[in-house]
Amino acid sequence: MPTFLAALGAVLALLRTVLFALAVVLAVVCLVDWLVRTRRLSPFGPVARFFRARVDPLMMPVERRVVAAGGMPTSAPWWALAAVVIGGIVFITLIQYLADVLARGVFYASRGPSGIVFFLAWLAFRVLGLAIIVRVLLSWIPGVSPYSRWARWAFVLSEPILRPLRQVIPTIGMIDITPIVAYFLLQLVERFVLGALA
Repeated sequence: MPTFLAALGAVLALLRTVLFALAVVLAVVCLVDWLVRTRRLSPFGPVARFFRARVDPLMMPVERRVVAAGGMPTSAPWWALAAVVIGGIVFITLIQYLADVLARGVFYASRGPSGIVFFLAWLAFRVLGLAIIVRVLLSWIPGVSPYSRWARWAFVLSEPILRPLRQVIPTIGMIDITPIVAYFLLQLVERFVLGALA
């Protein structure tokens, strides 16, 4: 298993390098596309014709969303670049997190049944904390339904924690602070439970 973890670390390093190179190439493409869209490059030159034929069709879904949100079509390349960079960071962070969970699982499993119970409790608290964080982040994105396929798990896991707190804790203006309180309470309970299991 340690060789597997070492290989996973090497794959993560390679993946970071590849995603960084992809982001640099995409940044150059977005810059040129922006120059073409804003007519800083001649719209009749070969570069502009190539970008209108090859790159603009790929940018159309982004452009439609930007325009629907009230933005300018010329900013579509920058939004596409931001989406790829943020998506890459989230992807790398998720892979790194899963590698960390796997490494902890291997470590605690080597300690016997008590280690496995400790790991499962630790993992349960991590998943609940992540559900609260994801729920808060999704509340900032307009139009995200709590019943959507990729958001439902966060709402299902966090609602039993947040619902009782909402009955006790008032909102501050339009801000619901129950997720913050729930996260800190979860940290306290985690320390207590993991301290008792250690």
